[in-house]
Amino acid sequence: MSASKSSVSMDQHEVDVIIVGAGFGGLYSIYKLRELGFRVQAFDAAPSVGGTWFWNRYPGARCDVESLQYSFSFSEQLQAEWRWTERYAAQSEILRYLEHVADRFDLRPYIQLNTRVKSACFNEATGRWDIQTDDDKRWSAAFCVMATGPLSQPQLPDIPAIATFEGRAFHTSRWPEEQVDFTGQRVGVIGTGSTGVQLIPALAESAKEVVVFQRTPNFVVPAVNRALKDNELEFWRKHYPQIRHDERFSRTGVWDPLRGTRSAMEFNDAEREYLYRAAWDRGGFGFQATFPDLLTNMEANKTAADFVRARIREAVKDPETAEALCPKDYPFAAKRLCVYSGYYETFNKPNVRLVDLRREPIKRVTPQGVTTDKSDIPLDVLVFATGFDALTGALKNIDIRGRKDKSLRTLWSDGPVSYLGLCVAGFPNLFMLSGPGSPAALSNAVVTIEHHVDLVARCLNDLRTKGMTHIEATGEAQREWCDEVRALADQTLMTQAKSWYNRPPQEGKPRIFVPFVGGVGVYRERCDDIITSGYEGFDLYAHGVEAMRAAAQTATPSACIIAGE
Repeated sequence: MSASKSSVSMDQHEVDVIIVGAGFGGLYSIYKLRELGFRVQAFDAAPSVGGTWFWNRYPGARCDVESLQYSFSFSEQLQAEWRWTERYAAQSEILRYLEHVADRFDLRPYIQLNTRVKSACFNEATGRWDIQTDDDKRWSAAFCVMATGPLSQPQLPDIPAIATFEGRAFHTSRWPEEQVDFTGQRVGVIGTGSTGVQLIPALAESAKEVVVFQRTPNFVVPAVNRALKDNELEFWRKHYPQIRHDERFSRTGVWDPLRGTRSAMEFNDAEREYLYRAAWDRGGFGFQATFPDLLTNMEANKTAADFVRARIREAVKDPETAEALCPKDYPFAAKRLCVYSGYYETFNKPNVRLVDLRREPIKRVTPQGVTTDKSDIPLDVLVFATGFDALTGALKNIDIRGRKDKSLRTLWSDGPVSYLGLCVAGFPNLFMLSGPGSPAALSNAVVTIEHHVDLVARCLNDLRTKGMTHIEATGEAQREWCDEVRALADQTLMTQAKSWYNRPPQEGKPRIFVPFVGGVGVYRERCDDIITSGYEGFDLYAHGVEAMRAAAQTATPSACIIAGE
């Protein structure tokens, strides 16, 4: 491993670390590892930095974590100089922020854009990773950092004849850069998760008709978005050190000074109503933190679900539509909670109608629109707000192979396994940021990303200091971690909802719950204990010098590189 800080030439195909992705995770990885003296090279398929915030530019797109917390904490100067304009930043502002980060810290020379990584294969002879990109260039690296993001691989619904539609069709996570005009258009939206909740009110402002196809209603709490005032920004800048500390040791990675500490059942009906109303009016994910037992006590959970359903019935004038929008068959927040203002009120507009797919399922897409069990619905535009192959899709989209040509895609065919959501047994020197088995999907993503990058940097620096070259999770540690993740989930109500968190069991195999529900702070403490105890659950070793010398004389490209030609 080199300690040189010189910039990487595009003609140089051997580096210390390959980084896949140029969003929050990729940018911070470049910054952190470069500062430690490692030669780094990052790739991103997009024509710009930004990761998910480059691709997700659909109308209404914005973050559902407050801007002042959904931001980097590694640089006090960056915190002081960047001025967020809204409580919840829009996509365009977050993208400008990430572009500013790339420029301010001179990260662009280390990023090759418009380039997709096709394969990453561990070469046992050299002890290095062989990487091939879609421009047919080959790279060799001691380490791979997969900063591909947990929500980045689009997923289309399984609907017959979907490709026959003759109108314009869009997936929200691959939205065109140019503005799309929906004036006078009949627009169908399939999907009512976090993306649909943001998109539908925006489309309703201009479209002639918006038809919302809903399979599962979601709980939506108001964001109460607004412009940020100078005194608010000054308060945050003054108190950032304590706020950032509290974020890192909280459950969700979000600072909330009004987080409840007593069970919902310790209050009478009027007191609970008052506390829920205060949190509702304040807006944001803080509503879920009104009481600490909402995801562990079904009786407490029901009080929150009943409160939200009452707000839906107040907001939506048509009783039948209101009932269809009320979630009733899973606990409150057992699926990802949605945050947006004005969603329910949108269904009062004369140009918006709801199709409840539980009562009227889609039969097929036609060239002119959508056919359900009850009617033909003509459309000019079809929008798929159907989300992502979450947590694993982007990684499975790359041909990643570890020891003995083991395929990660095959290994994860029955569900993802990992140690700490960071490493996978049999894949030395491969790190995942915000991977399955980490708290990423249930937390402020930037807090988890910074923690993971700091862990990777610490590992690489410790290896260098100890004279070691490789780190690899053990199979036993991986099995125990997956069991722990599942056992923690079983202590909550989250397993009672069908969601991308909760993967149903395959025949003869246990159910897989993907994210770590123990909380960001607990996870951080566990990782610190593991490292300070001597990297418990990892094997650290040095690749033989003689083996490397012999391999350099006789090695051929690994099998997956040849297959990619």
